[in-house]
Amino acid sequence: MKTLILFSTRDGQTREIASYIASELKEQGVYADVVNLNRTEEIVWQDYDRVVIGASIRYGHFHPAVDRFVKKHAVTLNALPSAFYSVNLVARKPEKRTPQTNSYTRKFLLNSPWQPERCAVFAGALRYPRYRWYDLVMIRLIMKMTGGETDTSKEVVYTDWPQVAAFAREIAQLTGNQKV
Repeated sequence: MKTLILFSTRDGQTREIASYIASELKEQGVYADVVNLNRTEEIVWQDYDRVVIGASIRYGHFHPAVDRFVKKHAVTLNALPSAFYSVNLVARKPEKRTPQTNSYTRKFLLNSPWQPERCAVFAGALRYPRYRWYDLVMIRLIMKMTGGETDTSKEVVYTDWPQVAAFAREIAQLTGNQKV
């Protein structure tokens, strides 16, 4: 059996985190398929013994496909051992890096028909040179208002990789009988 890791990403950091989790799981003898949630067709759920969903925030919202997917598959998601992780730049601040202190993740979990057993919040990456003009201007403005990096020539990865590795170890231990 395998772990299914689904991700929804805007600029690629959530995909990188999904791949990192898969490699950490492999080191523990747990194999995983990493699949873009926005491009997936039908899932053969019986091939998996656990599922992980990762989603990024842009302008305060997850991609609408995440909500649609969770609603469509809520019964299956709740039946499998599962985990969720959120990726956002707010989490670059340590006090905003837990499901309880990160407003986006807290709101998602409160409104979701799916209740994953494990949750995490990871800081994303700031990729100014890759942004379209509008995103560059808006994200720079948001970063200025929140005391973040504003040099548009920079790319900054805020992801705490040891935190991601610890989450992968939690995922490897999921058996479906412990709720957070």
